[in-house]
Amino acid sequence: MAKRIQFSTIGGPEVLQYVDFEPAEPGPQQVRVRNKAIGVNFIDTYFRSGLYPAPSMPSGLGTEGAGVVEAVGSEVTRFKIGDRVAYGSGPLGGYSEVHTLPEANLVLLPDAISFELAAAVMLKGLTVQYLFRQTYELKADEIVLFHAAAGGVGSLACQWARAIGAKLIGTVSSAEKAAHAKSLGAWETIDYSHENVAQRVLELTNGKKCPVVYDGVGKDTWETSLDCLEPRGLMVSFGNASGAVSGVNLGILAQKGSLYVTRPTLGTYANNAESLQGMADELFKMLASGKIEVGEVQQYDLKDAATAQTELSARRTTGSTILIP
Repeated sequence: MAKRIQFSTIGGPEVLQYVDFEPAEPGPQQVRVRNKAIGVNFIDTYFRSGLYPAPSMPSGLGTEGAGVVEAVGSEVTRFKIGDRVAYGSGPLGGYSEVHTLPEANLVLLPDAISFELAAAVMLKGLTVQYLFRQTYELKADEIVLFHAAAGGVGSLACQWARAIGAKLIGTVSSAEKAAHAKSLGAWETIDYSHENVAQRVLELTNGKKCPVVYDGVGKDTWETSLDCLEPRGLMVSFGNASGAVSGVNLGILAQKGSLYVTRPTLGTYANNAESLQGMADELFKMLASGKIEVGEVQQYDLKDAATAQTELSARRTTGSTILIP
């Protein structure tokens, strides 16, 4: 037997239960991992609240973690018992002492990267990797807009953009978060609590606007993001922190300059073992070199997952949050 967090009905953090469960034996192409650290992310709250449907009830939760391989299926070739591994894209069930998942979803974790660091950075770091290196290949001196620049993904994005030599304008909600984003490498910040984001982007770009906007906020920033794009610019809507974008009239893209829009997900980019390991290797290299650092990490016991999610949803956290089994 082992412990895990599960939920039997959708709702707020109070629906999360800390229960005993029997870990699954690995199938032919599966690996069972003894978690040492587990990532907490906004996407977890989407499943818990019902914004994203869970595959079955009761359901496990969490898609990110790091630990040690304790059992492998008969057809597994890339891993052996005792290997240090990490994962960032599910399946659900990461909030547990033990997690069984497909071999293709795991990466080898180098000794230079701790379990805690891996759990804090896998999903967010791989997200920044595909956003900056694949969805739109960011180049030196380009001026781009990134919403929520002081958050978990944003904190890494500021540093990665600086390493590339790009000029990242980050939106924030306070002077403290502006200072945090600037310290991590944001070129400029816009405090949307009292500044007009589109107007400031126009000023900062000398009227040109941006070739790309990265928006993980969703509903509340959709129109503003479009107003910050140059003609034929790319709107990258990669998250729903304020709710999903819906009811969009495609004609607005024509009105605002023949714009492009994409709604990417990590699973589409890391869609096989080779691409996932390659993306992770680039992330680990950036971490090992010191070009990006995770900074503050809030730690909670696994049994306190509801508290961790409450703090995350209330935006009382900075950087990353992890659970320790």
